[in-house]
Amino acid sequence: MDEERRLTFPQAALTGLLALAATLGVGHLVAGFVGYTASPFVAVANFVIDHSPHAVVAWAERTLETWDKPVLKIGLAVVLVLIALLAGQLSRSKPLPGQLVVGVLGAAGVAAVYVRTDLGQVSLLAPVAATVAGMVVFTWLHRFFLPRVFFDVRESEGPGRRKVLITGASVAAGAGVAALAGEFIGTRKNAEESRAAVGRLVAARTAPPIPPDADFVKFGTPPYLTPSEDFYRIDTALVVPQVRTEDWSLRIHGMVDREVTYTYDDIRSRPLLERDVTLCCVSNEVGGPYISNARWIGIDLRDLLNEAGVKPGAEQMFATSVDGWTCGTPVEAALDPGRGAMLAIGMDGEPLPIEHGFPARIVIPGLYGYVSATKWVTELEITTWKEREAYWLDRGWGREGPVKTQSRIDTKVSAVTAGKVVVSGIAWAQHTGVAKVEVRVDQGPWRETVLSAETSKDTWRMWWTEVDVTAGRHQVAVRATDQSGHTQTEERVGTVPDGATGLHTVSVNAHQRR
Repeated sequence: MDEERRLTFPQAALTGLLALAATLGVGHLVAGFVGYTASPFVAVANFVIDHSPHAVVAWAERTLETWDKPVLKIGLAVVLVLIALLAGQLSRSKPLPGQLVVGVLGAAGVAAVYVRTDLGQVSLLAPVAATVAGMVVFTWLHRFFLPRVFFDVRESEGPGRRKVLITGASVAAGAGVAALAGEFIGTRKNAEESRAAVGRLVAARTAPPIPPDADFVKFGTPPYLTPSEDFYRIDTALVVPQVRTEDWSLRIHGMVDREVTYTYDDIRSRPLLERDVTLCCVSNEVGGPYISNARWIGIDLRDLLNEAGVKPGAEQMFATSVDGWTCGTPVEAALDPGRGAMLAIGMDGEPLPIEHGFPARIVIPGLYGYVSATKWVTELEITTWKEREAYWLDRGWGREGPVKTQSRIDTKVSAVTAGKVVVSGIAWAQHTGVAKVEVRVDQGPWRETVLSAETSKDTWRMWWTEVDVTAGRHQVAVRATDQSGHTQTEERVGTVPDGATGLHTVSVNAHQRR
């Protein structure tokens, strides 16, 4: 027979898509046993996050906010589907082109798992098993769909529609069951149950009571303490780590007199303390939302470091999260008794929310989160700046990360009635304290506002005032002066490498009273 046997377009597409489903399903199943993030899909997505250009990461954080991870997953899924369709179409006559595509995708999955510092070599079983499954299913389906030849007669139509539907549904169902089983097995050690078992945390040294004038919510400011569900979240975790207290430990090593390891019970059994601390992300643009305040519960980080004995010449506390993310903090900031660096295990009286670092995280006042706020922390290495380079330092951000004096307008004043208008917002100068906040209309004089009560130099302060605006469009700007006498600059600078500067300005469209 001279006529070439070929798959139809739908058959080739179905072959590629079902092979992809089998690859991802088996990979997710095996990852449930060897490490959840070893799932090829998750590992490749994490690789994309870790190696994306800084400009892309900054754009995603600024534009997509907390939707950046779901959008990445959807985007990766679309790319994989397109590759699967291409693999099928390239293999309408022979399976080799599609098999090569499966092999390349499998190699990418193996590489993505291999470079993860939070996964052991046994985790490579997940992408290897996924590759084998994809190869077997692709080859088998190609043979199944290919028209058969009996002596000199060609069965041009191939298998019947009913048989195709049953076969396709069976493969898809098997892949789905494998993926669901992997999800169940990988998350069976439920961190939420472990968190619930901790119970309410009670501090031996409580923070001062919050005065009634700590915020001006009635004028439009946020509440003094940010509800945990509203607390900003910026991290690289594609999948929120699920860590139980019974599985967690903190290892301190490196340039220390003695290596020490603490369990959760070791920390919980110590006298706990409370501190109100505002956290701010270095990616926060002028007037941005990435700042929140909480009452943290934990212990002094300095006590743990002193128990290990930090050696002379140490410069950096290199922290590692359970998901492999790293953070470099100046040792002097971690050891400064006046700064109040904490190993926090609670937030506003409750154990840390899982997405905010349960079972434990670092909280260091006055430094941007990328050098001070490691969530799901599991390791602290005392070292030098030369020896280790943390995640964001490797991407061009500054080393020290002190929070800059800033302010923001929160009141919605885009459309108002001409006359006296209430304007309010927040200001922060963590670890220095806010001395005053001023506003101006257009290019008029700066006028001082009313400040909320100061509860701590490490927290934000609220402000409010009334401004006079005539009918028409106006610009209202705000600036803060910290307790060292420094007034924030008007020079507009982006977030890289060590935080944005400039004055937050909003437009006011005032209309005549009717």
